[in-house]
Amino acid sequence: MTLSELKKTGGFPDSLQDSLINWFKKDHRDLPWRHTYNPYHIWISEIMLQQTQMARGVTYFERWVDRFPDTIAVADAGQQEILKYWEGLGYYSRARNLHMAAKIIVEDFAGEVPCDYDQLIQLPGIGPYTAAAIASVAGNRDVAVIDANVTRVYARLFDIDVPVKEKKAKDQIARIANELLPVGQSRLYNQALMELGGLVCTPKTPKCSLCVLSGFCLALDRDTVNKRPITEKSKKITTVQRLSGIIFHKKRILLLQRRENDIWGGLWEFPGGELKEGEREDAVADKILECTGFAVDVIDPIKTVTHHYTRYKSILHCYHCRLQGDDIEPILKAADDYRWIFPEELEQFGFSAGPRKVIEYIQKHRPALFSL
Repeated sequence: MTLSELKKTGGFPDSLQDSLINWFKKDHRDLPWRHTYNPYHIWISEIMLQQTQMARGVTYFERWVDRFPDTIAVADAGQQEILKYWEGLGYYSRARNLHMAAKIIVEDFAGEVPCDYDQLIQLPGIGPYTAAAIASVAGNRDVAVIDANVTRVYARLFDIDVPVKEKKAKDQIARIANELLPVGQSRLYNQALMELGGLVCTPKTPKCSLCVLSGFCLALDRDTVNKRPITEKSKKITTVQRLSGIIFHKKRILLLQRRENDIWGGLWEFPGGELKEGEREDAVADKILECTGFAVDVIDPIKTVTHHYTRYKSILHCYHCRLQGDDIEPILKAADDYRWIFPEELEQFGFSAGPRKVIEYIQKHRPALFSL
């Protein structure tokens, strides 16, 4: 059934919109960026919540705005501080793009985050979804927002029997989203849709008995809720293993800064390299020699940590090493910079999840190692 056909049934879609908005007004989550709808706050929250659970996002958001209360503070900060405050959220290109966008906003918009979709879409790191979210939620502009939650809600409401990532389904959902968007109420309606998808119309075990839109849902009527949306098969998870060494020399340890175009560009790590098929885990000394030119003695293994990402699993094997000789200037083969630091200075540097887990393990279980 098409949207036009559903409209002829009477009371639709206006009653759907009213029901959803009234539900949101009563049952929405108390989130810090909803207190003021400050465009800067909406922007930061939207970037943080990509690939991040809500509770974690709230904690990081509050910490971020306490340190960076506006775009000027972000623009004035150094990249290393930006990355440090982003540490643990992953996908660090988001932080680097946010930093670049803040500088543009300060220069071109006097520090005020615009609410115009066409202006937003030109900024680094802001795609169609984020631009629509800022424009509609912060500015109440009449722009439809389509994310995974909205896609799932509409796929069930209209029982869309086409894979939602195919163009046909995307076009259909975009048409529905734009036709149903109530003029002048996009802030409430878009948030209500996303909230419904996040709390009620969930991917697994949706709470249909509690759904304010159950009377409108074709998938519920046709008993296809658990078959919608139609998605692609899960992609195979790739496992990547890496060897690294915490190299000690005169109470200091060596850090390398990843190149800007790397997946964790600008972050810091312990020297090492990828463990390739057929290589032994004790090849860490060879990996360190390759990337720094340093010869080291491998004392003992410290910790193996595993971190899961969307499409791959990272396994990091970390070893306690000692530098041979007194030459402390590395020959950098795959890094932009290096530092010899005291262990107490580690908190000043941003790390990806693997090295950070190793540091936390040592601080908790083997603190004497850092006093060598």
